[in-house]
Amino acid sequence: MGTSEYVRFFEDMGIDDVPLVGGKNASLGEMFQKLSEQGVRVPHGFAITAAAYRFMLDEAGAWERLHAELDDLDPDDVAALARKAKRAREIVYGAGLPDDLAAQILEGYRALQREYGEEVSLAVRSSATAEDLPTASFAGQQDSYLNIKGEESLLDTCRRCFASLFTDRAIHYRIDQGFDHFKVSLSIGVMKMVRSDISSSGVMFSIDTESGFRDAVFITGAYGLGENVVQGAVDPDEFYVHKPTYLAGHRAVLRRLLGDKAVKMILVEGETKNTTRNIPTPKADRARFCLTDDDVLELAGYACAIEAHYGRPMDIEWAKDGLDGKLYIVQARPETVASQHSATALESYVLEGRGAILTEGRSVGEKIASGTVRRIEHLAQLSDFKPGEVLVADTTTPDWEPVMKTAAAIVTNRGGRTCHASIIARELGIPAVVGTGDGTTSVPDGVMVTVSCAEGDTGRVYDGAVGFHVDRTEVGDIARPRTDIMLNLGNPDLAFKTSFLPNDGVGLARMEFIISEYIKVHPLALLHPERVADAEASRAIARLTAGYVDGRAYFVERLSEGVGTIAAAFWPKPVVVRMSDFKSNEYASLIGGQGFEPSESNPMIGFRGASRYAHPAYAEGFAMECAAMQRVRNDMGLTNVILMLPFVRRVAEADLVLETMADLGLRRGENGLKVYAMCEIPNNVIMIDEFAKRFDGFSIGSNDLTQLTLGVDRDSEIVAFDYDERDDGVKEMIRLAVEGCRRNGIHSGLCGQAPSDYPDMAEFLVRVGIDSMSLNPDTVVKTTRQVLQLEQQLMAAR
Repeated sequence: MGTSEYVRFFEDMGIDDVPLVGGKNASLGEMFQKLSEQGVRVPHGFAITAAAYRFMLDEAGAWERLHAELDDLDPDDVAALARKAKRAREIVYGAGLPDDLAAQILEGYRALQREYGEEVSLAVRSSATAEDLPTASFAGQQDSYLNIKGEESLLDTCRRCFASLFTDRAIHYRIDQGFDHFKVSLSIGVMKMVRSDISSSGVMFSIDTESGFRDAVFITGAYGLGENVVQGAVDPDEFYVHKPTYLAGHRAVLRRLLGDKAVKMILVEGETKNTTRNIPTPKADRARFCLTDDDVLELAGYACAIEAHYGRPMDIEWAKDGLDGKLYIVQARPETVASQHSATALESYVLEGRGAILTEGRSVGEKIASGTVRRIEHLAQLSDFKPGEVLVADTTTPDWEPVMKTAAAIVTNRGGRTCHASIIARELGIPAVVGTGDGTTSVPDGVMVTVSCAEGDTGRVYDGAVGFHVDRTEVGDIARPRTDIMLNLGNPDLAFKTSFLPNDGVGLARMEFIISEYIKVHPLALLHPERVADAEASRAIARLTAGYVDGRAYFVERLSEGVGTIAAAFWPKPVVVRMSDFKSNEYASLIGGQGFEPSESNPMIGFRGASRYAHPAYAEGFAMECAAMQRVRNDMGLTNVILMLPFVRRVAEADLVLETMADLGLRRGENGLKVYAMCEIPNNVIMIDEFAKRFDGFSIGSNDLTQLTLGVDRDSEIVAFDYDERDDGVKEMIRLAVEGCRRNGIHSGLCGQAPSDYPDMAEFLVRVGIDSMSLNPDTVVKTTRQVLQLEQQLMAAR
C-alpha cells in the first residue's frame, strides 16, 4: 500500500514516529507491525501526518491569520478565548484539504474498503504532537469521530478534526502547560471502526492496579462504546487472569466480579455528524458478564504479548466488534502508577472500629481517610471545595483534577476501578470508593465520614470519624531463615497485596472465610433449594445464584476463584488449603443452613472436620469442595495447592476420607498432589507413626491441641484462665509431633497464634526443629527477624 509524507499506513510506522503521527497512532502502528504475527488484532488504518497538517495551512496561507487570533490571548478572559478559538477553528476548517492530500486520504479509504468490504465504517481519531517534546501528552484534548462512511463525509471529518486542535479546552491546556500553539501539530488516525456500540469494550492492565501485583492481567468491560468505562459512567465487569499459568498453557479465568453496567453508549447517526448517547442497558444484559471466558482469555493473551513486546506493564484499551464478533486492541500505553510501587516498604491501613455503613462500592487504593463530606453536582460548585474534604459526586471528569488533588477521599455513584476518578485517586494516593450507585443520596452533605479501602475489594463509607492506624513495614532484603515462615490468609481480596511480604508461602488458607463471605449459602441448600423451608432464604439463594447454571456451579466456581486467587498470588510457593472446618452451629448460620444441621450442645467437639466428609449428612457438600479444588489444580494449573484435612480423629477415618477424595479425582501423589492433616487431637500425636503413612505433612493447630490436651473449651469464658498454649504438657505434645514427623520423613508445621503472640513460643519451636510456622500477616516481619536471630544463636552454641 502506498505511503507518503502525508499518509502513512500502520505497517509503515512504529513507536519512534511519535513526532510525525502522535502517540496514539505510533503505538497502533508499532503493534500492527510487530504483534500481528502473534495474533494481536489491531484494526488496520493509516495516519494523516503532522506534516500534512502543516502542508494544509501552508497551502492556504493561514498561519498569519492564526497568529493574529492567538498571539496576545488572555486565557482568563473566557469570552474572548471562546471567540478567538471559534475563529481559529474556522480558519483551519476553511483552509480545506489540498487536492493531492485529499486524493491520498481517499486512496487510503479505498484500501481499507478492499480489506474489510465496501461497507466498512471508519473511526477518525486525532492525536496531537509536539515535535520538540515527544513526551508531551495531549490525551483527551482533541476530538474523535466515529462510524464515518463515504468519501465526502471522511474528508469533511478530517477538516473538523484538524480544527479541533483549537477547541477552548485544548487552547487553555496548552497555555497552562506552556506549549506554543504553533509548535503543536495534529495527526489523524483513520482506521476501521470497531463496532463496540453493538457489543462491548473496556480497559485492561497487564498488572493489578490496586496492589501492583505483576502476575495478573486485570480486565474491565461494559456494553457499548468504551468511553463509559474510561470516564467512569458505568460500574464495569472485572476479570483477572494469572499470567504464569496462562503462559504455561492453562486456560481459566482466575476470578470475576459482575458490574452493574447500568447504561451503555451507542451511536446515533445524524445528518452532518454521528453523535453518541447513553441508553439504559437491558436488565438481562446487566445480570450477565459482557465477555465470555474465551473472550477474557483471548484478551489476556494480547496483554501478555503487548507487555512482553514493550518490556513493561501496559494500560490497554480493547473493543469487541458486534458485526464480525472479533476482539481488537485500539490503544496501548505504559502503566504509570502501580508499576512504580516500591517493594521495600509496605503500608497497611488498619481500621480500629466500625461505624454505620452509609454506602459501599469498589475500593481504589488500600488506604483510609476521614473528612467532611462536600457533595458536588456541577462544575460551578467546585470553587466551594476545601482541602481535606471528602468529594462526593455522581462521576468526575478531567476538569475536576485541581480539586481532586486536595480531597481527603473521593466517593462516586458510577465508575469502576479503571475510570478517570480511580486513576487520579491512585496517582494521588488517596482512597476512593467508586460505583456506589447511591453515594450522592445516601451520604449526607457536611457530615464527618470515614472512607475505608483497606478491607479488600469492597470500599465502605462509614458514618463519623472511625479510628485507624498505619502499620509501616520495612521489607527490604530480610534473609530467609532456615525455618519456613509462612502466612495465614483466608481473604482472597487481600492476597495480591499480602504476597509482597517476605514469606515462604501460605501455611493456612481457611476455606471457611471464602464460604461465608463469597458464597454465603449452606452447600446443601445450594444443591437442594427445594428443601429450604424459609422463604426469605430461598429468595436470597435465587438472587445469589442468578447467572449460574445451578447452585452447584455457583459453589464450585466461587470457591475455586477464591482459593485460586490466593494460590496465584503466591505462585509457585506452596499454599496449604484447609478443607472446610465449620462447626455445625456455624454451618447452620449460613443462608438456608438451619434445616441441614443437627443441634449440638458442644459443637466444638461434635460434627466437624473430617468426620463430616464421608458422612451421608454432608458427603454431597464435600464432593463440591473437591470439585472446586480439582478445578484450581487441574483447570487453573495452580498445582502449588496442598490440601489439608482438619480434625482427623482416627486412622480409619483418615483412610475413609482419602479414599473418598481419590474417588472424586483428588488422589494423593497424582499430579503432584500432597495432602496434609491438621495435628490438633492428642490421638494424632499418639498414633503419629500410623498417620504419617497416610499424609505428606502435619500442621499443628495449637488452639485445638491446647484445648484437647488441657480439656478446656476455648469458647467458654469461665474456664478461659486455664487455656494456655505454653503449658508444659502442650509443649511436650508439640515436641512429640515434630519428632514424629522427622522420624517419618514428613513435613511439620504449626499454624496458630502462639508464635506471633509469644516470642518464647517461637523460640521453643525453632529449638525443637519445626520445618515451618505460619503467622498472621501483621506479625510476619517481626517474627522472621526473631527466628533469624535464634537460629544464629543456636548455630553459634553448636
